Amino acid sequence: MAHDRLEVLAGAVVLAVGLGFAAFALREVGMAGEAGTYPLKASFRSVDGIAVGSEVRLAGVAVGKITSLTLNPETYFADAVVQLDSTIILPDDSAILVSSEGLLGGNYIELLPGGSPVNLEPGDEIEDTQGSVSLVSLLMKFVSGSNGDEAAAP
Repeated sequence: MAHDRLEVLAGAVVLAVGLGFAAFALREVGMAGEAGTYPLKASFRSVDGIAVGSEVRLAGVAVGKITSLTLNPETYFADAVVQLDSTIILPDDSAILVSSEGLLGGNYIELLPGGSPVNLEPGDEIEDTQGSVSLVSLLMKFVSGSNGDEAAAP
């Protein structure tokens, strides 16, 4: 009888530890909502180098991460959801852009706060966006001497 109780207790401990690991894993991959955060939406022309889990930075400090990236079939833009720390309150005229850490560094999402007295609410969309810039296309324009204004030349 004591042996049966010991087995049940050991099984309960193993089950509790397993559930703890599962909750930790879900939180780390962004499947569960994190306490102290709120979502904002943005739509980008291009999000090259960005994936779910990429950092969102404000003044170089990580303040959130990308939790969703989907292609909008109507606009052909990439719709993103960013989860921000609840202590970060952004004005509604703020901008969000895809930035690069340098030539060999990775990409991340950068927030540029605006000056409006009205703040974004959880679930709102940041309208002012700038997608990623292709380094290859910039180099090709530089090498070819093209600035995109050929049609405007007399």
